[in-house]
Amino acid sequence: MMALRSFVLVALSGVAAAFAPSRNVAVSTSLSAEMSKSLPFLVKPEKLDGSMAGDVGFDPMGLSEIQVDLKYARWAELKHGRICMLAIVGMLFQEYGIHIPGERFVTTDPIEAIGSVGFAGNAQVFALIGAIELGTYERHYGEGTPGDIGWDLIGVLKGKSDEEVQKAMEQEIQHSRLAMIAFTGALIQTLLFHKPLLG
Repeated sequence: MMALRSFVLVALSGVAAAFAPSRNVAVSTSLSAEMSKSLPFLVKPEKLDGSMAGDVGFDPMGLSEIQVDLKYARWAELKHGRICMLAIVGMLFQEYGIHIPGERFVTTDPIEAIGSVGFAGNAQVFALIGAIELGTYERHYGEGTPGDIGWDLIGVLKGKSDEEVQKAMEQEIQHSRLAMIAFTGALIQTLLFHKPLLG
């Protein structure tokens, strides 16, 4: 009984302390600081000045402060986003699409499919990725627009105004970010629950 009274007394004193007046602590804030468009309660990071497509000042972890070259970071973001856009379409196609004839191509699990195609199939994919990386490596560090590898084979940007090109670039970065989230979710669902993505 005494232990219960002691426990209640300690609990009530903790509750009472929450309502006790606090000491005034001087906090320095800058009233002229520009706030982020994406998170209006946070100050906009200095390096995120809106010059790149899709830049709305979203950097709650402060990664732009430790990144020396934001163009390189944007290259990485676009590259990973493009890979994830292809990957999520590939995962859906693997589960619900048409397959190449042959026993090694019939598995519908996207993760199992990587192992079932064998070394030669995976080597072809890695060789293609390596060739693209080697062919576009210098563009990552020079001047120019992040993500522009010099290919517009089907003329997506041909004849578009600067505003239309800027809009297309913003759409690409938004779709890239969404695809990275979608791929993460699809991978977790496939690995943990072994259920079809649209099932």
